[in-house]
Amino acid sequence: MKKKQASLWLAVLAVFALFAAACGDDEADTTTTPAVEEAPAVEEAPAVEEEPMAEEEPMAEEEPMAEEEPMAEEEPMAEEEPMEEMAMPGEGVSVNMARADWQSGYFQAQVYKQMLEELGYEVSEPSETELGPSLAYLAMAQGDVDFWANSWYPGHNSWWAPELPDGSTVGDHLEKVGAVFRGGGLQGLLITKSVADEYGITHLDQLNDDPEIRAIFDTDGDGVAEFYGCQESWTCDDMMQSMIAFNGWENLVQTIAGYDAMFAEAVAKVEAGEPAVIYTWTPTAYITQLRPGDNVYWLAVENVLDDSNPLGLEGGEEFDQRYWAGTTDPVELDIPAEQCPARANADFCQIGWVPADIQVTANSAWLAANPAAAELLRQAKLSVVDVSLMNVEIQGGRDTEAEIAELAAGWIAENRATVDEWIAAALAAA
Repeated sequence: MKKKQASLWLAVLAVFALFAAACGDDEADTTTTPAVEEAPAVEEAPAVEEEPMAEEEPMAEEEPMAEEEPMAEEEPMAEEEPMEEMAMPGEGVSVNMARADWQSGYFQAQVYKQMLEELGYEVSEPSETELGPSLAYLAMAQGDVDFWANSWYPGHNSWWAPELPDGSTVGDHLEKVGAVFRGGGLQGLLITKSVADEYGITHLDQLNDDPEIRAIFDTDGDGVAEFYGCQESWTCDDMMQSMIAFNGWENLVQTIAGYDAMFAEAVAKVEAGEPAVIYTWTPTAYITQLRPGDNVYWLAVENVLDDSNPLGLEGGEEFDQRYWAGTTDPVELDIPAEQCPARANADFCQIGWVPADIQVTANSAWLAANPAAAELLRQAKLSVVDVSLMNVEIQGGRDTEAEIAELAAGWIAENRATVDEWIAAALAAA
C-alpha cells in the first residue's frame, strides 16, 4: 500500500502543477489590549487592595446558593433549549441522490450523503441510483433525482442541451452548485514509456501519420492504429470521436468498451513493455498503476478541439477543450518533460484536454425548496489528494457500500472543524 501511495503522489504533482496557491496575510488586530493595559487605575486604588473585608465576606463565598442554584442548572429547559434551536431543516425531507457509474466518484457521493444527513435529511444510498451522465442529467431535470456530486465540466455541459417533451431543455431545470474541486479532473492519454522512448513518440498525431508507428498499434492488421478510449455514454467517448474527426485522423480508431476491462489490458501491456495508449483521469487509483514519468507518459496533441462540433452532436459545441471552464484563458499545463516528453520542445504540455471542474449538479426546484441543502452544497469542497487516497483504498478492496461509508465517515471526522463551518452556514441559510 505504501508503494501505491508513493506512486500516487507523482500523479498528484501533475495536478498541482496547474495551480498557484495565493496565501493571504491575516494579521490579527489586537487593539482591545490597550484597554486592559490602561486599567492601572485599579492599581492606584490601594484602598481596594486593603479590602480584605471582601475576603471576610464569606457571605459572598458562602453563597453557594448562587452556585448551587440547581434550579438554574437543572433547568432542563436551559439545556434543552438548544434542542429547539437544533430542529434540523431537513427533518421529514427525503432526498434522492445519484452517483456516477465510475468508481472514482463513489467516495465523494458518500461524503455528501452523510453531510446532508447531519442536517436531518433522509438521503437515499447513492449506489441505489448509479447512472452514466446521459441518464443522470435527464433524471435530475425531470425531478426523479435531486442531485449528484459527479459532474465533469465543461464536458458535461453537452448534456444540458437535449430538449424535453414540454419544449424546455434539460439545462433549464438544472443548476451547478459549488465545486467538489475546480480544475482537479486532469485527463488525457497515456502511452507505454518504453515504447514512446524507442520510437520517439510525443504526440497522438504520430499514431495516425507515421506508418511505422501506426503498425505497432494496429492489433488486427487493418492498417489502422487503435487506442483504449472511454466507456460508452461517459461523454469522453464522444469527445474523443470529435477529436478524431476534428484532426482528420483517418488511421486512428478509439476502442470503446467497459473501462476497467480496457484498463486491465492496458496495464498488462505496459508492464510487458508492449505498445498501449489509454485515456485516463485523476483523481483515481488508476494513476497508481500507470504512473506518468515512471511506466507511461502523457501524450500531447498538435491541435486542440474547438467548438466547431465536427460530428454535429447535440451539445457538441461544449466539447471545446481550448480554454479553462467559463473563461477565454488558454489551457497551458505545466506538466514536466519527464512526464510529458512533448514539453521538452514547448512552453507547456498540450495534452488536448481541459482539466475538469468536478461539481455538484442539482434540480433547480429542489434547491429552491431546500435552502439549507443548497448552501451546504455550495460550501463543501474536497481535496484532490484526499479523494485520490480514498480511491486507492477503494480499489485496494474497501469497495463495499459499508466500507465506502466508513471511509467517508472517517474523512468527515478528520475534517470535523471544516465540516462544522459548512453545516453552520447551511443552518444559517435555512
